[in-house]
Amino acid sequence: MSEAASIVGPLPRHVGIIMDGNGRWARSHGLPREEGHAKGADSVRTVVRAARKLGIQALTLFAFSSQNWDRPPEEVFHLMQLLRRYLIQERSEILDNGIRLITVGDTERLPAYVRTPLVELMTASANNDHMVLCLALSYGGREMIAKAAAAMCRAAVAGKLDPADVDPDVFGSYLESSNLLPPMDLLIRTSGEHRISNFFLWEIAYAELYFTEKLWPEFERADLEDALHDFAKRERRFGLTSDQVSTLPSRTLAPDEDGTSAASTGG
Repeated sequence: MSEAASIVGPLPRHVGIIMDGNGRWARSHGLPREEGHAKGADSVRTVVRAARKLGIQALTLFAFSSQNWDRPPEEVFHLMQLLRRYLIQERSEILDNGIRLITVGDTERLPAYVRTPLVELMTASANNDHMVLCLALSYGGREMIAKAAAAMCRAAVAGKLDPADVDPDVFGSYLESSNLLPPMDLLIRTSGEHRISNFFLWEIAYAELYFTEKLWPEFERADLEDALHDFAKRERRFGLTSDQVSTLPSRTLAPDEDGTSAASTGG
């Protein structure tokens, strides 16, 4: 049963988290970076469980960026091993709790020892409907926008798309996240940094942003609840005025599934 009653106000349908601070946590404890990543994996388990119990429809975790491939090879190897271990160890809990696992990003770059358990778990969980857990792997927002633009160009050259018909809805439909996830309502970043870092650049157009000083390995259920409480108190106007918002049903303002808002005027 959902525990959303503990949150007074609306819940975000889709929460994204930029999980930052593993290295700083390790350094502050006199430990190698690898230990920080391992402790961060514990926070992933905690937050996924909490999000499901609280009734979040979709949770996207920025697990590995396109730029992370440029880190020292030994660190990349350790991160891949951690990801593989997570997929294997959490398989039963994901399946038993009705969680559907999906990914966004250039997952073809992942080593086979990661792709195999990843694809197996995605396939096994495909029909689950209690929550969507999306892992952004080898992911970059600019890269995904460029990929969508390239696909649109190919469609136009093939005569399948009239450039005159291209608008935000059409463009959004070419993004990998299209039809996989509801619009992102809340983006959380840990560790006190105030950057988006190339994450879901198109999809966060009307997301609420929440920054916390907590390092990711220290992030617990209570911290997630703090972010949800903060979200519930915010007025989401989607370009309208407060007076206009007060006269409209809340669902009227909610973005459509492609991430655009029928009420939005772009402000």
